Amino acid sequence: MDSKLAALRRGMLEPLVLASIEFRRRYTAEIAAALREVGFPVQEGTLYPLLNKLRRDGLVAHEWQESPAGPPRKYLTLTTSGRAQLAEFRDYWGALTGMIETIGR
Repeated sequence: MDSKLAALRRGMLEPLVLASIEFRRRYTAEIAAALREVGFPVQEGTLYPLLNKLRRDGLVAHEWQESPAGPPRKYLTLTTSGRAQLAEFRDYWGALTGMIETIGR
């Protein structure tokens, strides 16, 4: 069962990343920390390719900002398309949850 749950977890990474920047811009380490804070295991190295894909797909935008401690950081925000995609994920997730709760009753 664990491998099935791992596959489900992998599929949830994109909507969780989008949700993590829904209300505030964050850089990659902050996104990883937010995911870990809610109990979702992730490594920053996993996020970089996904964030690049989301940027290419027009779902996130980025802005470089100087950091008081170290090199500049790339802060990410949702685009209008990203907000629409996140809403679509939430609707679909709600429908799936409803199916799981009601099937077989």
